[in-house]
Amino acid sequence: MAQYAFEGTKEQMDRLLACIDEHCGEPGALMPVLHGAQNIYGYLPFEVQSVIAEKLNVPLAEVYGVATFYSQFSLSPKGKHKVSICLGTACYVKGSDKIMEAVEHELRVRCGECTPDKQFSIESCRCVGACGLAPVMIVDGEVYGRLKPDDVKGILDKYMKD
Repeated sequence: MAQYAFEGTKEQMDRLLACIDEHCGEPGALMPVLHGAQNIYGYLPFEVQSVIAEKLNVPLAEVYGVATFYSQFSLSPKGKHKVSICLGTACYVKGSDKIMEAVEHELRVRCGECTPDKQFSIESCRCVGACGLAPVMIVDGEVYGRLKPDDVKGILDKYMKD
């Protein structure tokens, strides 16, 4: 997995500390604090998890465990453009694994990672309800279907110009 330099600001840290203060002492405070932290930073870097653990007086392993258990939390930053490849049954049977490989090759990062310039992040998903268009890739909410690996570069090129 790629390593990302943490680039938090003082304003973000102030907002995080305010969020922690708001929930500190409540039963189950960890979940709303993690949601707040992800809204502030866009993901949950190690440094933020450490602050949360210290301020809530819970083990860092517990913070990490909750952050990795629930799919709505991310430990890596998200790019400006979010690329999602459906790996549901219909898409997989029609070759979505090859689409994923093509996307990873073009962007030079793996699924679950963000490009170093933070322009693209790649994720997989399960069934987006477009089985008739399998295999499917979604970029910033726009659905691309009936894909072949050779289609990937042209689609991504449209977003590289932004």
